Amino acid sequence: MIEIHDLHKAFRTKSGTVKAVDGVGFTAPDGQITGLLGPNGAGKTTTLRMLYTLMTPDAGSVRVDGFDAVTDAEAVRRRLGVLPDARGVYKRLTARENIAYFGRLHGMTAAEVAARTDALIEALGMRDVADRRTEGFSQGQRTKTAIARALVHDPRNVILDEPTNGLDVMTTRALRAFLQGLKAEGRCVIFSSHIMQEVAALCDRIVVIAGGRVVAQGTADELRAHTGCPDLEDAFVRLVGSEEAAA
Repeated sequence: MIEIHDLHKAFRTKSGTVKAVDGVGFTAPDGQITGLLGPNGAGKTTTLRMLYTLMTPDAGSVRVDGFDAVTDAEAVRRRLGVLPDARGVYKRLTARENIAYFGRLHGMTAAEVAARTDALIEALGMRDVADRRTEGFSQGQRTKTAIARALVHDPRNVILDEPTNGLDVMTTRALRAFLQGLKAEGRCVIFSSHIMQEVAALCDRIVVIAGGRVVAQGTADELRAHTGCPDLEDAFVRLVGSEEAAA
């Protein structure tokens, strides 16, 4: 389980201080896919970076399975599998070698790395490319490699930042099925996206962020009912538009 409480983060620029995250709070339970939905610049990625300890919050707290992301950062990292917004792979290594390298960084034994790598290659449908160098991979093949690399240590909590960007229809469908499998295993999954169809199809609960704040959260049906809009996209536009008008 991931718990975020009253999270704040500001950045100094030449023109002054910009509040990127201004009091974000939500809970992502085990056995569910929690969606983060928001326009560009809403604060989603900054929130996620604080969650996976790449940034330190100015105020507020993040807890992963009860561990604090600031005071117990190493314990938090062990419990997280992260697909960040930047997901380059080592081009001179094969997909299998990329995955195994991250397993060794996590302190796994050679036998553990081999077994887990084989399982992920099978689950993600990568057998045809597993032993090819990743240079020249399609975007979908690179994304699958990056996801497998993030999950090699078998974390209970998974964070995916825009995982379907640029993927073709078949790869997207396969990724959806894989994420549903993670949910069925009882893992906590946070899925950040701006693609309404993906969020509606995958997420048990949705957290809408705009202007660095949570403006609404609930199921897709609850968000539609709250705004009086029959379509999630229209509900999102109304929620975000209300926040921008208030700002």
